[in-house]
Amino acid sequence: MNVILTFIQQAIGQGIAILFGATGEILTEKSGNLNLGIPGIMYMGGIAGLMGAFFYENGNENPIPVVGLVVAMLCCVAASVLGGLIYTFLTVTLRANQNVVGLALTTFGTGFGNFFGGSISKIAGGVGQISVKVTASAFRARIPVLSGIPVLGQILFSYGFLTYLAIILALVSTYVIRRMRVGLHLIAVGESPATADAAGINVSRYKYTATLIGSAIAGLGGLYFVMEYLGGTWSNNGFGDRGWLAVALVILALWNPANAIWGSFIFGGLYIIYIYIPGLNRATQELVKMFPYVITIIVLIFTSRRNKPENQPPASLGLNYFREER
Repeated sequence: MNVILTFIQQAIGQGIAILFGATGEILTEKSGNLNLGIPGIMYMGGIAGLMGAFFYENGNENPIPVVGLVVAMLCCVAASVLGGLIYTFLTVTLRANQNVVGLALTTFGTGFGNFFGGSISKIAGGVGQISVKVTASAFRARIPVLSGIPVLGQILFSYGFLTYLAIILALVSTYVIRRMRVGLHLIAVGESPATADAAGINVSRYKYTATLIGSAIAGLGGLYFVMEYLGGTWSNNGFGDRGWLAVALVILALWNPANAIWGSFIFGGLYIIYIYIPGLNRATQELVKMFPYVITIIVLIFTSRRNKPENQPPASLGLNYFREER
């Protein structure tokens, strides 16, 4: 029973970072922008939040956890929005190729994280010496009383606030996209920007806004991983392929943030299930790690065959809008 509880908790913990990234990417893709720079933006958000907390704690003899939390959140969002702004300026304003810009942003973001991670490691006294435990304690604080309930409390209430924020953001995003006028306008921009433009919708504004908000949400996934999951430490390339799993989850969720909630937990479980299967050698473990991508391919094939419009990507996804060609 303890093994099962531990597995469920770890699966949820792994999945939350992926959920942040997927929710942010879904909002971005609904506008027609295919941002493959999400993995890099998650790195940027994670290291920026950690740096903010690190310098705050080192500059104060008695740092306050809540203040450190606010500083980390602000730094994370600022860096993530910067990454999104680079992407939108190049693809929306300058109309550069979205795939190339996204991949370049991932490379840049990963290097950004590793460079500054290594730099503050030297300031802290060496590799592995970075620690912002005071700030991390605020991120890891559990719900009092409820987290002490046997079994149910462990599964549902033993996480930090970012875990619940990820779920709330996914649900709110779904409501906005499906029920609010701004969401319908966003869908119109993603499906046919020329038609939306003719109807008086500012296409560039929606693309910029959706991508910047999506980038900020994705960056919180990096901050979650650093602060809540790792407890306020940094390891170069420590995110692994979680950013790419977030991009894959968009397809599994059928471009619906609410579906990404349960999908992220499935991905999180599949990502670590090899640890709980005895007798696997290294090669077999790598095969097991492929399960999330295999499931994504199966879902993509299945939804393509059924050809339901609501389960398909936006029609203009990955295509730049040239108003002159309208």
